[in-house]
Amino acid sequence: MKFHIRNSRLAMFQSALGLLLLGGLLNAGAQQFEAGKKTKVTGTIQSRNGDLVTIREKKTGDTAIIDLTDSTKIERKKDFRMRHADMDVTAMVPGLTIEAEGVGNAKGQLDASKITFDPNVFAVEVAEEQQIQANQAAASHAQSTANQGVAAAGQAQGSADAAQASANQAGQAAVAAGAVAITDAQAVALVNQRVSDLADYKTVEEADLFFPTGQASLSPDDKAALSKLASDAASVQNYMIEIAGYASSSGTKAENLKLSDERAAAVTNYLRDSANVPMRRILVPAGYGASHAVVSNQTSEGRDVNQRVDVKVIVNKGISESASM
Repeated sequence: MKFHIRNSRLAMFQSALGLLLLGGLLNAGAQQFEAGKKTKVTGTIQSRNGDLVTIREKKTGDTAIIDLTDSTKIERKKDFRMRHADMDVTAMVPGLTIEAEGVGNAKGQLDASKITFDPNVFAVEVAEEQQIQANQAAASHAQSTANQGVAAAGQAQGSADAAQASANQAGQAAVAAGAVAITDAQAVALVNQRVSDLADYKTVEEADLFFPTGQASLSPDDKAALSKLASDAASVQNYMIEIAGYASSSGTKAENLKLSDERAAAVTNYLRDSANVPMRRILVPAGYGASHAVVSNQTSEGRDVNQRVDVKVIVNKGISESASM
């Protein structure tokens, strides 16, 4: 197998849904939990920074910081794609609604003893956010058109109505996709959105591993590349690692999705078992099938390139940049 490592601040693929505006500094304006007091809180994850998870509370709308530790127990209410239960902690990404239980620490954060989440709820929330953004875009476009002049008001209104109708259709389709997210591969991609493609994160190092057709095993060179990446990541404050597996178009859609998942899982298992990377520092290791081909699949050389796993070391941009000032 071939592998390649590079430092990069640009995401390789622009497949992000852009669904959420992530928060700035984690400690700014966050709720303070009383030290030693047991607490339970429900909210939607706004951002990640290493072991720290910033949520927006469901009841108050305030932000709060949840601290993940080795003893934090993660439970899902329903099955989450093909992922094993020991990978549930990797689902702690922006957009997911969680219920956290724990005890306040000296920093005013909640040391989580247990976190519960429902991946189906996440899929629906993603779809609803798409609808909101589609409607806002339609309204903004209509207003811009109307401002061109009273003379074109009638035409602008027609354009606005058409845009709104299109937005509503898109929103309905998104909600429908979210409702069947666990069984439909395209909707599953919403749940497994790439965190590194969201605006508040930057990639500081990346490894690309390439696999022969139909295989998901790591070569000695792959393992050496992952060991180096993990060693480098350990020196990066509040690092997180994102793993995305891909396949060529050689097999069926279902086969490619399964194979890409197996490749992502192989990398995840090695980082955890051999490179001593805590699972809570790994974000949504997922397979994306034959999507995001780097080059055409029409040639064997192209297929070899597309049969890969992208491994990214990422950090919260706002936190890292403020720390360097």
